[in-house]
Amino acid sequence: MSHDHHHDLETIGDQRLLIAIAINMLLTLAQVIGGIISGSLALIADALHNFSDAASLLIAWVARRVGRQPADHFKTFGYKRAEVIAALINLVTLVLVGFYLIYEALWRIYEPQIIEGWTVIIVAGVALVIDIATATLTYSMSKQSINIRAAFLHNVSDALASVGVIVAGTVILLYGWYWTDTALTLLIAGYVLYQAATLLPKTIHILMEGTPEGITIKEVIGLMESVQGVSNVHHLHIWQIDEHKNALEAHVVITDFSDTEQIKAALKAALECEFSIAHSTLEFEVEHCCKVCC
Repeated sequence: MSHDHHHDLETIGDQRLLIAIAINMLLTLAQVIGGIISGSLALIADALHNFSDAASLLIAWVARRVGRQPADHFKTFGYKRAEVIAALINLVTLVLVGFYLIYEALWRIYEPQIIEGWTVIIVAGVALVIDIATATLTYSMSKQSINIRAAFLHNVSDALASVGVIVAGTVILLYGWYWTDTALTLLIAGYVLYQAATLLPKTIHILMEGTPEGITIKEVIGLMESVQGVSNVHHLHIWQIDEHKNALEAHVVITDFSDTEQIKAALKAALECEFSIAHSTLEFEVEHCCKVCC
């Protein structure tokens, strides 16, 4: 029953992502047309951001389906890291989009253009509604996946950008301050780069098989050496198989080889309880043999 329930949740999640992809692609098209008609660079900038969101959601959807594939003789740990790789692709794309927007905004300073304020306001208003709807669709899934969380944060930033575009369009209508469009573009670009910078380090850390967040080697060794019968732990490696699954391998020196099974059970239980390390590979060495080898 629990397996069927989990499968149903995954199906619902996939359907939500497909709906979010479709409405974001339609929004991107509308914003590009509106930006061209009105002459608003900020609106086109927001369209590019929305397109990156739609692309990231599509990549996330594909990665989720790939990640469900069971382990095989090609990928013995399974395919869950597909989502981490997808997150890296999305974040790198965001960085490129951010720098492109900065380039376009600075170029607009030298070649200012007339902007149709009402077109900007109407299109940005539609974008705000769709951004809020997309964020609602992805919110619950964002708690469990760095990939979906990145997409959710993008939608939130899009909603804020749409609010900013509406404000800029209003200011242009009231006061004719066309420079606000360029300033807003720079703000959107800055926020895009900020979002990428917050998630990139964690994504790269997982792919580089870094020690999981909140775990230190010293603490793990201390816990393992506190288990009765263990005299030393060395050659310790800890990494994340995916965002939620930690793994460990280590050499464990014990005083009596006849107690191996009891010590192994105690170590595995302690590691899972204290550090959520469910996958551990332990190589045992007898204290006397270890000293001779050393």
